Amino acid sequence: MSGLPSIGAGGGGVQQILALRQQIIARNDLLREIHTAQAANQTSAPQGQTDGFASSLQHALNGVSAVQQRSEDLSVAYEKGEVTDVAKVMLARQEAGVAFEATLQVRNKLLSAYQDIMRMGV
Repeated sequence: MSGLPSIGAGGGGVQQILALRQQIIARNDLLREIHTAQAANQTSAPQGQTDGFASSLQHALNGVSAVQQRSEDLSVAYEKGEVTDVAKVMLARQEAGVAFEATLQVRNKLLSAYQDIMRMGV
């Protein structure tokens, strides 16, 4: 037990653990930011090329479709017994549900904007 830090009356061991925990959280946040930035760079259009609204919308719909397909694949694999992590399956299903709801809200806003434009007098 001499290799383990002792937790004495001063609480130095607890402070060390809390400091280590904060460092891990900070590094995790930094890695998450880097990963998100890299994913955004991979999905964005190259410099000098601009995508139109239709292609942006199509790209977003393809992303939602991919999330839903992944959720379906995980659900089927869980039902077959190939995947045993129910949390992973439920997280994928929730992610697909949120993506669908967000798409539905965007569609509603676009429809509302279209109707407002059609009501305008010229």
